[in-house]
Amino acid sequence: MMVGVDNMWVNIGRSQMHLPTGDRQRIRGTIGLVVPDLHALIKRLRDAAALLSDTQFGFRELEKFVEATCPQGNRFRCHVPSPELGETQLGIAYVEFTVPAGTATHIVRFYREIMNASANVSAQDGSVTARVGAGGHQRLIFGETDEDLPAYDEHDVQIYIADFSGPYRRLLERNLITRDVDPHEWRFRDIVDLDTNEVVFTIEHEVRSLKHPLYARPLVNRNPEQNNLNYIRGKDGFSGSF
Repeated sequence: MMVGVDNMWVNIGRSQMHLPTGDRQRIRGTIGLVVPDLHALIKRLRDAAALLSDTQFGFRELEKFVEATCPQGNRFRCHVPSPELGETQLGIAYVEFTVPAGTATHIVRFYREIMNASANVSAQDGSVTARVGAGGHQRLIFGETDEDLPAYDEHDVQIYIADFSGPYRRLLERNLITRDVDPHEWRFRDIVDLDTNEVVFTIEHEVRSLKHPLYARPLVNRNPEQNNLNYIRGKDGFSGSF
């Protein structure tokens, strides 16, 4: 839908990444993808490696997934389809943010009480993690760290929610709405401690209602195995489940 050199919209199943021109942005964490075939992915990554040797691009094969870094330094974790990640064969399964130690419980309470979302905290091997979202598909994950985090550089996540007015009203009461775009979209940046209103983590949320004209529109996904050497008519698009 975006035509020009100022922004590119990249479809990944029913999800989408917006890649604007300008200063590079680097997510403080990892983007989790589901792809239908890790072996085919590894081949494509190997083919691209020589062309991107002077960038931060890289990847490594692990037992259950592939870790990859884009030329600008963003980290990805690529999984094969599995029940733990829902039924999708292609899509963004989760976005995992690294957050300061001691913030996970505040983040969970914020999403439960402000956003009316399913959220929980888990601790394993000394690592504390907040998970937001029901089931295994399309979650926000917040993993605590004691390390210093880079400054926020304006990247954002976009979500659709069924209860559009309730969270808006509660955020407005705390003066946390940062952009009031139209009847079907608003934004906020700060996740706060609900007792003190102190900011615990910042990531802009572009929030849309289910009546937004772009909600659930069909997205075209290319079949990466199709090329001019092995072309089969009608196989240009990915045909698996999103």
